[in-house]
Amino acid sequence: MVSVIIPAYNRAHLLRRALTSVFQQSLPCKEVLVVDDGSNDATPSLLREIQAEAPLPLQIIHQENRGAAAARNAGLKRAKGDLIAFLDADDWWLPEKLALQVAAMERESPLISHTREIWYRQGKRINQKKRHDPPGGSIFYRSLDICVVAMSTVVARKELFSRYGNFDESLPCCEDYEFWLRVGRAEPFLLLEQALTCRDGGRPDQLSSLHRRGMDQYRIRALQKLIDSGLLSQEQDWAARRELTRKCFIYGQGCTKHGRPDKADLYFKLAAQYHPEHPEAQFCL
Repeated sequence: MVSVIIPAYNRAHLLRRALTSVFQQSLPCKEVLVVDDGSNDATPSLLREIQAEAPLPLQIIHQENRGAAAARNAGLKRAKGDLIAFLDADDWWLPEKLALQVAAMERESPLISHTREIWYRQGKRINQKKRHDPPGGSIFYRSLDICVVAMSTVVARKELFSRYGNFDESLPCCEDYEFWLRVGRAEPFLLLEQALTCRDGGRPDQLSSLHRRGMDQYRIRALQKLIDSGLLSQEQDWAARRELTRKCFIYGQGCTKHGRPDKADLYFKLAAQYHPEHPEAQFCL
């Protein structure tokens, strides 16, 4: 019933924990697909070792390093389950996660669901910031600022991807932000109030750390794509343009501060193009 997709790039030190949490689920999944995204550490050999002793079908997919979006799409292409669960290689699940989430989806029949999380940083449990509090139901407006749906919490019907497409491989990060907005403009997200997913953050090798200073440029690209699609309602379009303008202005100010006036000018002009009525955009002209 459930196919689990795990993208992995140089995660030999973390993969066993993630996979063990899948193998220990009270509701066994149909298959596990680990997509090795061109790792150059011990990830390939570790996967072969775990595959030999795995209690469930474990498929290993190797590809050149193309990023998380391409890795998840490769898993989607081969997944056989009606339900797709995503797990990042540095996260893990509590044993009842799939059982409770699948049961909730059977009761309420949404296309997509997610859970609350338990956050860790350097091995210590920490409190989740309020701005990261996951929403249920209509998530579109809450998702414009930052990504508020964690990938490792999600279970979705395979039909969702037939209807809305796959992850955008042109984005080196924030591909989840773009996808949740694309889906969230029309679909409600079922939120399980239980914290069933454990998130391990704060390491320098994570995408959110590697792209921390420039993440908003990818969110801006995602918003441009969404606005240009013409699929938003009038209210959604206005909100997306307002958020794009805000992000462009802040990012442009940062470029100015760090001595990149040409790039700053590009983002100021982009703000004016997408939301010329905005006073900040007018100021930048």
